[in-house]
Amino acid sequence: MFAHLITTRPEPATPSGAWLKLSAAFTDQTDHLTGREDLIVTCAPGAGRGAPGCFIPALGTIELDGTHLGLNPATCDPRRPSDRERYPALWGVFVHETAHARHSIWTTTLDEALTAHAEAATVLEESRIEAAQVRRRPADRQWLRASARQLVLADFTTPPGPSTSTAPAPAVPGTPGTPGTVTTGPAAHGPESTEIPQVAMTPWQAGRAAALLLARADAEVLDTDEVTALKATITEVIGASRLSALAALWHLAHATADDDAATMLELGRRWCTILGTDPDAPPPSPEDEREEEDGESSRPSPLAAAITATLVAIAAADAPPAPPPGPNRSKQRWEDKAARERAERAAQAVFGEPGGHGHGGGGDTAITGTRQPTTAEQGAARQLARHLKAAAHRERVTVTTTSATPPGRLRMRGALAADAQRAAGATPTAEPFTRTTRRHVPAPPLRVGIACDVSGSMYAFAAPVASAAWILARATAHIPDARSATVIFGDHVRPLTHPGHAPRQVSEFSACDGTERFCKAIDALDAALDLMRPGAARLLVIVSDGLFKGEELPDGQQRITRLTRAGCAVLWLTPDKVNHPMDGAHVITLTDPAETAATIGRAAARALATT
Repeated sequence: MFAHLITTRPEPATPSGAWLKLSAAFTDQTDHLTGREDLIVTCAPGAGRGAPGCFIPALGTIELDGTHLGLNPATCDPRRPSDRERYPALWGVFVHETAHARHSIWTTTLDEALTAHAEAATVLEESRIEAAQVRRRPADRQWLRASARQLVLADFTTPPGPSTSTAPAPAVPGTPGTPGTVTTGPAAHGPESTEIPQVAMTPWQAGRAAALLLARADAEVLDTDEVTALKATITEVIGASRLSALAALWHLAHATADDDAATMLELGRRWCTILGTDPDAPPPSPEDEREEEDGESSRPSPLAAAITATLVAIAAADAPPAPPPGPNRSKQRWEDKAARERAERAAQAVFGEPGGHGHGGGGDTAITGTRQPTTAEQGAARQLARHLKAAAHRERVTVTTTSATPPGRLRMRGALAADAQRAAGATPTAEPFTRTTRRHVPAPPLRVGIACDVSGSMYAFAAPVASAAWILARATAHIPDARSATVIFGDHVRPLTHPGHAPRQVSEFSACDGTERFCKAIDALDAALDLMRPGAARLLVIVSDGLFKGEELPDGQQRITRLTRAGCAVLWLTPDKVNHPMDGAHVITLTDPAETAATIGRAAARALATT
């Protein structure tokens, strides 16, 4: 296993070109991550002394193996948070090494560094520094998770190398220790591997797996369910009681100070005692442990398979979701733009200029005349206006805030807490004053569009729809920022009521056309009332039997689908004879045409109340 902190004084790596610029960008981030201004980062292929990353205290250097970047270094800028998402594993290794630079400052003598209890302490250091990093910077958890696969696999697969010699070196400046001591730290990390590691089913290897993965779960870097299967395998090797004793040790390590070497080494001794290993002897080597095992040494052990399965589960949990199937975004944007332009042209053709009448074009579809509203229609308009106002009413919202100064009601508990903070010499953070305010919630605007089919089969609904259009237009005139509009569609599309206008007279029409211009009618109402735009209670009412010809049926279904996806409610009123309403609309079968106005009014009030 590699020594994670390089205690000798090796020649520093010398990146060039784009790697030099990338190294400088990583260096700029060390102050933010560690609070230290004396660190230098080297990122280049082959750096890291055979590991994905390493920290060299003697040089104040962090080295990162650029082969784990997987991208052109000229295109990377780790100073941008969004750019780090492109190489999360390497950035995670960098965060891990900065955690060592900040928290791995305890030291040992050379004689201690070669013992089993020192190695146990360095393995405990892995989860200790990550727990400290997450407590200090909770957002770093995602990066430490992203690097777990490289770091843990390397701890089990990388053989010792000459670059990790533990020869004597001066103590790390600014850390406890005496001349002739060396700094120890967590196990180093080797290159990424996709193969199942060769891990012996021995207590020592089971303990290492527990310290590197189960302890990370207790440090809240990994999730508990991700290590459940591994925990069961480790329990089979060392037993539940010994695993519980080891867990107590890494909990103590997580609470140990960064410079408390005595406690960390004592925890390492207790670790060895629990696993039946001589604390003062050299640590068991993986080769010797595999020779002691029964069976084929080339076959992966259950422990190795459980470790690999855990790392796969971690990677799967953090993998980005697959893009949803469907058209590409550029095509979707182009289609939306074309639909908006088509709707605007239809609204201009149907409603004309603001304040105009839009009756041009000739044809069979026509307004046959106007009449004065009846007393019943006037009463219905006033009643609907009251219902819409009630639906639009919003209760005041109560908001309670706290502050360090008046105004507000004084809470004695908060005042005593502030006094205690001042007495301790700390800046008071208590906020003893509470204030309750009540504010009005603005009512959402209402948009209602009505499209009536005037083909011959809808003859019975001509008079009720004309009455409903007038009632709704008059009622919405009493609601702030409410608008309604009504069109009739047959051989042509004609406006019955214009957006924002409260007609004084009822416009009447006949229903005897032979075709239906349904799509144009929907486009005109969409653009005139902003039915696709969120932020309002939107309702489209269609009065038709749905017996359309040609492309009106499939193209109309596309428009209804777009509106419903955008949050516009669609109400389809159909006669009790043969009918074919479109998918996505709420269908109401009317047996009595006289109920049309009441049904539309209730639907409008419901749309306003539920927004």
